Amino acid sequence: MKHLVIYAHPNPQSFNNAIKEAVVNSLKNKGHEVEVRDLYALGFQPVLNGSDFETFQSGQMPSDIQAEQEHIKNADVITFIYPIWWTGLPAILKGYIDRVFAYGFAYSVDEQGGYVKHLTGKKGLIINTTGAPTEFYDQVGMTGSLKQTSDTGILDFVGIEAIHHQFFGAVPTVDDATRKGMLVEVEKLINEKF
Repeated sequence: MKHLVIYAHPNPQSFNNAIKEAVVNSLKNKGHEVEVRDLYALGFQPVLNGSDFETFQSGQMPSDIQAEQEHIKNADVITFIYPIWWTGLPAILKGYIDRVFAYGFAYSVDEQGGYVKHLTGKKGLIINTTGAPTEFYDQVGMTGSLKQTSDTGILDFVGIEAIHHQFFGAVPTVDDATRKGMLVEVEKLINEKF
């Protein structure tokens, strides 16, 4: 299988980076083809601006968006790895979705006004870290809200089947042994799903 990992964390020493490495190594050990798009390392420009709309309407795509869309087209599975900041995606990843999952590429509207999902057949996996404990997010309903906005509002909207959404809570405050246990969970998740 061809896997695309879309990674969004600015600190190469972060626990998110350790998760990314665990995902990539586990997939490669199983013989999968893996490509990583590290949005911060790429310097991805996340701001959807007026010139993007002009280019879209002319039937063309800016070259940076075209490149990312090719990576998505070629993938069987797309794994998103990112921290939850202020109950949502980091701005660079939100901008990636805004610009790359564009109308005409990821979705469109048919003659009856219904939505057409252009990325049907692909699978999606999301792995998130949070500063708050997972139990707190569960208790206040945030876990369900995040799943709805990401799994349904983004992935399902364009036809990507959300196969799992993993949360690791209280990452900055737990001890190293707990974080190592989380990485073991990541490896198990990859082995179970793929």
